[in-house]
Amino acid sequence: MTANKKLLMLPGDGIGPEVMAVVARVIEWFGKRRQISFDVEEGLIGGASYDAHGTPLSDGTLEQAMAADAVLLGAVGGPKWDDLEFSLKPERGLLKIRKEMGLFANLRPAVVFPALAEASTLKTEIVSGLDIMIVRELTGGIYFGEPRGIEDLGNGERRGFNTLVYTTSEIRRVGRVAFELAQKRDRRLCSVDKANVMESTVLWREEMIKLGAEEYPDVELSHLYVDNAAMQLVRDPKQFDVMVTTNMFGDILSDCAAMLTGSLGMLPSASLGAEKDGRIPALYEPVHGSAPDIAGKDMANPLATLSSFSMMLRYSFDLQAEADLVDQAVTNILAGGMRTADIMQPGKAKVSTSVLSDAIIGELDKLSA
Repeated sequence: MTANKKLLMLPGDGIGPEVMAVVARVIEWFGKRRQISFDVEEGLIGGASYDAHGTPLSDGTLEQAMAADAVLLGAVGGPKWDDLEFSLKPERGLLKIRKEMGLFANLRPAVVFPALAEASTLKTEIVSGLDIMIVRELTGGIYFGEPRGIEDLGNGERRGFNTLVYTTSEIRRVGRVAFELAQKRDRRLCSVDKANVMESTVLWREEMIKLGAEEYPDVELSHLYVDNAAMQLVRDPKQFDVMVTTNMFGDILSDCAAMLTGSLGMLPSASLGAEKDGRIPALYEPVHGSAPDIAGKDMANPLATLSSFSMMLRYSFDLQAEADLVDQAVTNILAGGMRTADIMQPGKAKVSTSVLSDAIIGELDKLSA
């Protein structure tokens, strides 16, 4: 048996526990068939944590996350907790764990599986073969900048305000992640900003240019304003290889890119921190939300969570062959015509979460025979 790695699983809310259960089966399969085991712990986050502890992220769960080699998260949120005050909403737990773990780089691939090219709302020839990686700065920018708040101006007038702020070091550290990913792909990086009207992203562009010239002259660096980048993603998405941008812009553009693939239910993500004592903090999660409307109905698509697990194998544990095995199993399942409701197409077989889970294990058995 290989040395066990510590994995913290945070199922969260809504369909989170259902899709995480599929990953648990795959982890069990690796232990039996590949002699690769993980020391798995489970914790609460989001609404589930609030219900149990009165907070969306308890100190105990945060300690577990800080001690783990990687964290796998399902989803958080739902209408049940809509009336909570802002600081107690489930999403605050997600933002806090990212911040406390120092996860400054969010990697969101947008890949169109051949069998799903027709599921996109764009023409097949526009998205067929799409393979983009969007790198989003995750712990700075307007989501965390100070001052922020809502103030009473009197006479029934109020003012809401947030601050978009970046420092050189914040820009350069996420820039390095993006440049290094580009080096391993097609050596093209597009940096997205709004430097025509915002000083904070004038600095962003200037620092990206300096970093590329100083450390990554082998990577072709280009720049787009965020409004043009959004337009280009739906006009000609295959022109991009790796994109890097600010927290809010990345949040928006990566969701836009996600829908090019046909379903949010298909897309994984990784959030990485800075190496310390030989370990890189990392959290992996599907791009989709908690989908409370289908929770408990055996309808959820587990493939994004499974692909997030594959990214974990690849980036945190350097298990490339095992990551390839998971990815191939997903590809084969889709090629065979199985679909959950969110990616259903005419002439395909609509299946439940549990049936798809059985099929994934069966496919792993076939690939390992």
